[in-house]
Amino acid sequence: MDLLDWYRGRLTSRRLAVLVKHMPRDSAVAQELHGDGAEWTVTDYLLAAAVDHLAAANWMFASVNTDEDSDPPEPPVPVPRPGDDDGPAEPPVEDSPPPGGPSRTELMRFFV
Repeated sequence: MDLLDWYRGRLTSRRLAVLVKHMPRDSAVAQELHGDGAEWTVTDYLLAAAVDHLAAANWMFASVNTDEDSDPPEPPVPVPRPGDDDGPAEPPVEDSPPPGGPSRTELMRFFV
């Protein structure tokens, strides 16, 4: 499929939106829109939650069963999930439209 068919009028905007919306998780578009979260399935999130709950339960058990004079155990660190990082924000992307075409913001509003 050629994306230029959309500009040529051979591919409708609705069909193009459906094709982009239903791309596989490992596609470049999904990676750009959702970052690392595109690779995580519901099962991955549930497994991470189960691991966090098990670690919290073990920590509570160890806290209750330690001597009062000893130092309490360190609280568990949750499993890192996509989007949880507090890294530096990316610089804003220039929003100038290409000659004769829609801008990046217009395309994002259309497809999302």
